[in-house]
Amino acid sequence: MKKNSVVPILKWVGGKRQLLGEITKHIPEYKTYYEPFLGGGAVFFGLQPERAVVNDINASLICVYRVIRDHTEELIEALKQHKNEAGYFYKIRNWDRNKDEYEKKSDVQKASRIIYLNKTCYNGLFRVNRAGEFNAPFGRYKNPDYVNEKALLAMGRYLRKPGITLMNTDFEKALEGVQKGDFVYFDPPYDPVSDSANFTGYDKRGFDREEQKRLKLVCDRLDKKGIKFLLSNSATDFIFDLYKEYTIMIIKAKRSVNSKADRRGEVDEVLIKNY
Repeated sequence: MKKNSVVPILKWVGGKRQLLGEITKHIPEYKTYYEPFLGGGAVFFGLQPERAVVNDINASLICVYRVIRDHTEELIEALKQHKNEAGYFYKIRNWDRNKDEYEKKSDVQKASRIIYLNKTCYNGLFRVNRAGEFNAPFGRYKNPDYVNEKALLAMGRYLRKPGITLMNTDFEKALEGVQKGDFVYFDPPYDPVSDSANFTGYDKRGFDREEQKRLKLVCDRLDKKGIKFLLSNSATDFIFDLYKEYTIMIIKAKRSVNSKADRRGEVDEVLIKNY
């Protein structure tokens, strides 16, 4: 399988596709690759390691990857049933408003819903409210590509490799098996650059500065064990201060997720490493 045959299926807030070249320049050799905040998986799918433990706290997201791995053909058929119409979109979006009925849906139905909503909602993102309900509006795109058979089949083949482990737990628990010689890439929800820019709506639990501090303590423990890590985050004073004893590199990223159009565009982000 050619490395470029597996591409991210979902558009995700803070996705790394455009920064892949910059990030991979800093990735050392490793035995097992760990990524505790998988999201859209641009770095993971770009590298396609033979051995990897990847995780996300978002159960809906990991359901998508498990269904792509275990039921690829069924998922493709389910996606073909969807329609690019506003009324239909809101009907599918509202599935999670009735928790009892939603839990009766199959994993294939749930995964197909997430991919469909991600490709047809406004700005193509995954966003939930405090109740954990998907709440992005209809995007009115002419031909959204929610049935990408080639990409789904390629991803399914890769995820079925015996060295790939998918987890749905806390980021700290996802690292319990990490050893010297392994490598960890962290792409957590970013520290907000302003009070109004606080987008952590990918999961109802959010990710505040106490969580950022907990992540830093995990990085410190990895460093003491001689385990290499690379971390992406926003270029805020808080992050610079938090990781001041490590190597911090500023990179430019184009971001389109902001309620104010004049705040979209090129922004500073950081890569932090301990090697």
